[in-house]
Amino acid sequence: MFDVRWERPLHQAGSPCALAATAHHLVVHERSTRVVALDPADGSVRWDVPVGTWPRNLVIEDRYCLVIPQNVSRLLCLDVGTGEDVWQREPGAFAGHVVAHEGLVLVGGWRGYTPLSAVDLRTGDLRWRAKDRRRTALPVATAAGFLVGEPGGESVRLIDRADGRELAEWSLPGPLLGPDAGPAFVPDGSGGVLVRCGDRSVVRIRSSERKAETLFRAEHDLIPRAVERCGGLLWLAHLRGGCTAVDESDGTVRWRIDHDRRFVPSVASVDGGFAIADGGGTLFRIDQEGAVRERVRVTQRIRDLRGQAPSRLVLLTKGSLLAIGNGVPGDH
Repeated sequence: MFDVRWERPLHQAGSPCALAATAHHLVVHERSTRVVALDPADGSVRWDVPVGTWPRNLVIEDRYCLVIPQNVSRLLCLDVGTGEDVWQREPGAFAGHVVAHEGLVLVGGWRGYTPLSAVDLRTGDLRWRAKDRRRTALPVATAAGFLVGEPGGESVRLIDRADGRELAEWSLPGPLLGPDAGPAFVPDGSGGVLVRCGDRSVVRIRSSERKAETLFRAEHDLIPRAVERCGGLLWLAHLRGGCTAVDESDGTVRWRIDHDRRFVPSVASVDGGFAIADGGGTLFRIDQEGAVRERVRVTQRIRDLRGQAPSRLVLLTKGSLLAIGNGVPGDH
């Protein structure tokens, strides 16, 4: 049974862009200008620092926490263990996107306000800066470089992590879809990247192939956001409620879940299956055959769901952060 372990009031509406969770760290924006690190086990505060209003992105990478607030043109790097300031950089006003990978931070490109630039994760030193202000969805890091693409455009590009030059380009069978600030590209676990395009399609891009592969085309319109991967499945939320689970290897449909509300973006593994949530505050346990085994309304509204431990979930609600246990003895 799902049960509430602890709750942390945020004193504002929670934003998925301003929440980062790893196995050992939980960092969230609250009270308009503060970022706090919480102990995942009991919700106690590890550190609390002022950073500015409504971060456009909050990312944990290695021992660092990267924050880019809306009201100041700065990228802040904090020590994730202590909250101490490590370095600050000014990427330009409304830089928006932040992606960290293997000691490099890619920042900028949101709505085309600032050029993409790359800085050293440990020092903040500038590695390179693009000459133009090309608009891009939130990039994703791959082994070959960073994948970027203009929202609504019909192509995506691979750029070199060392200097930002274009390495390859792929045409899409429809316009690139994704949220304004959230992910648009999802690594598939085997070196490829999954991309949502058009109203119903999912394509796979591999750096070794020059043509995008259409992996799946839905029977119903999908929510215009990135796919969610969990347990070897792609979870595709329907625009009018419910979702379809697809085998990520070949695109075959495993099951469909009928529901009259939209599901939030994330899916998490739990003991015996999966956890999903709808925007109305209901949490579901889905077994390995796609059957609903538990359904419980835990709050009035859920904005996001994160798996935080094998038997613990974190729910971002309208005004708080909830830690939900999976009913496993000894995990309190």
